[in-house]
Amino acid sequence: MSTTLTKGASAQPPATKAAIPAVPLLHSSVAASVSIGHPVLLATLFAWRFDALVADPVSTLFTALPVVAAIQAAYVRLCLPVAGSQGAKTAKKLRPGEKKKDATGPNRFATTVIALLLTLMVTPILHLLFILFGAPFVTHIAHTFLCCAHFAVLTVFPILYVRGSDPQALHAVLGASAPVDQTFGGLAGATVGAWLGAVPIPLDWDREWQKWPITIVVGAYLGYIFGSEVLGTVFYGKRWATPGPKEE
Repeated sequence: MSTTLTKGASAQPPATKAAIPAVPLLHSSVAASVSIGHPVLLATLFAWRFDALVADPVSTLFTALPVVAAIQAAYVRLCLPVAGSQGAKTAKKLRPGEKKKDATGPNRFATTVIALLLTLMVTPILHLLFILFGAPFVTHIAHTFLCCAHFAVLTVFPILYVRGSDPQALHAVLGASAPVDQTFGGLAGATVGAWLGAVPIPLDWDREWQKWPITIVVGAYLGYIFGSEVLGTVFYGKRWATPGPKEE
């Protein structure tokens, strides 16, 4: 009898977590146009300020940060669903007889401000991670912090805007098990780009653009543009890792 009970218990389907969906672009002509112009604008701004970045990294990164933040804020508000809206929620089947909630939806402006503030709070954590991965510890503090701030505004801010404080969704993003979309693709691309950007720094070329953290910033921007636009489109909805171990 105990064997029967055991088999019966094991026959019960295990509780599964709700799937984390990919975040789509908003269905509007404005969103389509802005999503195309967004990387072009970032690339143009970066190319225009590259000589200044090489000459004075700290001043250039500092003055460019609010401009990039404004570009990112406009991009997420015009192109992406805000956290808590139907487009950004975890996929969920309605129960029989259950109706969709008719709500006005979350406040986009408030979510934008909160996401930016949380991004600012995450920046010191990124600074520590950069140091653990080889960034200067006692020198170039302002350089590294501003580099992390740009990285955070490019990648962390859009994710917080669309995912909010949902721990399951954020855990999936950090664990690389979230489906690919423009936000996750941008994070993955910028991370790989920044890592590859460190390669030229120790080479004995004695070039001005090899100074810390110029190549890291270049790699992060190029990786973000490639990841959000190319990976987020070609591999949209694909998963690079499974959400968790399968139960037998």
